[in-house]
Amino acid sequence: MTDSTTDKSAGPSLPSIPDMIDEFKTPPSEPGGWLDLLSREHLSTTLMLSMGVALFAFNGFFVSTVLPSAIAEIGGGHLIAWSVSLYLIGSIVAGVTAAQFKQRFGARRALIVATLVFLVGTLTAAFASTMEQVLLGRLGQGLGEGVVAAICYALIPALYPSRLVPKVFGVEALVWTCASFGGPFAAGWLAESFSWRTAFLINLPFGLVFLLLALFTARPRDETVAAFARVPLSPLVLLSVGLLMILSSGVMAEPLTSAVLVVFGIALLVASVRRDRVLPTGLMPAEAFGLSSTVGAGLWLVLLMPVAQATSSVYFVLGLQHGFGFGPLAAGGLGAIMAMSWSLVAVLVAHVGTERARRRAIESGPLLQCCGMLLVALGFQQGSLFLLVTGQIVVGAAFGASWAFLSQMLMETSTRTERDKTSGLIPTLQSAGFAIGAAFAGLAGNSLGLAETSTSESSRAAFSATFLIPVLWTIPAMLLARRATRLAAELPPHSP
Repeated sequence: MTDSTTDKSAGPSLPSIPDMIDEFKTPPSEPGGWLDLLSREHLSTTLMLSMGVALFAFNGFFVSTVLPSAIAEIGGGHLIAWSVSLYLIGSIVAGVTAAQFKQRFGARRALIVATLVFLVGTLTAAFASTMEQVLLGRLGQGLGEGVVAAICYALIPALYPSRLVPKVFGVEALVWTCASFGGPFAAGWLAESFSWRTAFLINLPFGLVFLLLALFTARPRDETVAAFARVPLSPLVLLSVGLLMILSSGVMAEPLTSAVLVVFGIALLVASVRRDRVLPTGLMPAEAFGLSSTVGAGLWLVLLMPVAQATSSVYFVLGLQHGFGFGPLAAGGLGAIMAMSWSLVAVLVAHVGTERARRRAIESGPLLQCCGMLLVALGFQQGSLFLLVTGQIVVGAAFGASWAFLSQMLMETSTRTERDKTSGLIPTLQSAGFAIGAAFAGLAGNSLGLAETSTSESSRAAFSATFLIPVLWTIPAMLLARRATRLAAELPPHSP
């Protein structure tokens, strides 16, 4: 990691306006632009990574649109909540093992096998005759996509020069937005025009295209295959059971039962991390979740920001419907504003070139998120649609401004031997953060009586209180962002 000369200035005078502007410009010694991602050298890689992100986003969200049609045909409505939970559990558990599979078999083989597992899961769900078979297919999809997403992240620093990494994340943010919000609409159209099975089968051609791209693209020049190391089972079991308890809390009617499941689930996750640390070949980087390194503090940030954001994912659209009387389409459209803001800001800041400016962008993430969540809570309390939309835009800007640079900082400050683990853990922790945050949001919402509120005024008050709680998560996130960037600034140039 390098540092700008302004970081070392000891003079009391403030920087001039031209200097402040120059700080956010890409250094002329590092030319490159968006078209470089489409050059002969990077085009197939960009397409492969975009396809992997699109499949992950699409399959994470589209089931809520098509499963009602599946239930009408094969029954099993009481199991519908598990369609998302099992996919998340599969993707998170597979994601933490992806680095070991990549190091043992190579990125190309690991991606091919993971994609085949995903396609088998897709076919199982598409031709299911019972809801249990659909859930088995969803678990297979999650296991495959968890490895795909983690390895795609790990390939970014290996296949692109440092100057293009933020632009890669900008493209991925656009792809994620299109797939996660356009996908459910497309899946709904397929389910209505043909059948819910067709919506699952649409994964086949895209999965096969990704498979071909991975076959010819996923070959980092300096990749070496390590000796076989057995995947540690004890932290995986603790992780799986902990996630199962946390995600189960969301379907419990009694707040006390939900709270007990969340507490025990988090305890098992902590036990999983601690167990992993003492093993000779752990699933996570040795510095994971410590506070004495950039990687340790930064991974906390990767987890906490989605934990805070999950409340919006769970309750924002519902709040617009109950508190403001919006229909599903209008509420869903306003709910998509956050993702659109994320993508737009990620593209706008991708040109930032100096290390100091990138660190400031990372620090701005949790601060903007805190401000955005406060605006959303105030918007519900005052019944102001303007404040709600503004808050969503600010929250999206928080992720757009910081996420690419945070990911790049973690990749570049990891040791070479653990870079794959760190890179692959980023999307895995993001999914885990949303799962944990959704459990907390559900617990808060049930405790505040969101399901029992009858008038729009009482609904808005309950939603306002629900959105104030995740603000608490942004406070340690702000402190951790500052610590991570300070530790990164202290590293010597080009440290391993």
